[in-house]
Amino acid sequence: MSKFKKRKKGMPGISTASLPDIVFMLLFFFMVTTVMRETDLKIRKPQLPKANQVKKLERKSLVSYIYVGKSKDGTPGDKIQLNDKISSIKDIKSFVFAERAQHSEEEIKLLTTSIKADVNANVGTITDIKLELRDVNALKINYSTLKGSALDNMKN
Repeated sequence: MSKFKKRKKGMPGISTASLPDIVFMLLFFFMVTTVMRETDLKIRKPQLPKANQVKKLERKSLVSYIYVGKSKDGTPGDKIQLNDKISSIKDIKSFVFAERAQHSEEEIKLLTTSIKADVNANVGTITDIKLELRDVNALKINYSTLKGSALDNMKN
């Protein structure tokens, strides 16, 4: 009889030494690529108009959004949402100044105001917003749209 027993040769076990590295690498990846929702809409989600010449914004961190649409509670007329609250036209100036205060002097020139208006929003409301933005020298305005034919807007 021998002193040593022969082991059966089989598949070696899977090494789990690198498993924590892989888990933390995946965690870091998802933390970096995930975008958190910044505003909670108080108005109905705007049905954006369609346009055939669309350009994507480069630096979304330099964009402030003004939402225009119907209220969720059904009150008549267009409502304007700045950040997380329903506001009036008069609040736009203070909104722009607050957005400028969050950025450096060099970035202020690059700030863009994006109007996300419902396709059925009154043109008068959007004109009033543009006049208020002109008063505070916020002249870089973007209209959020979906890619498509402008004729699709007339069908709806």
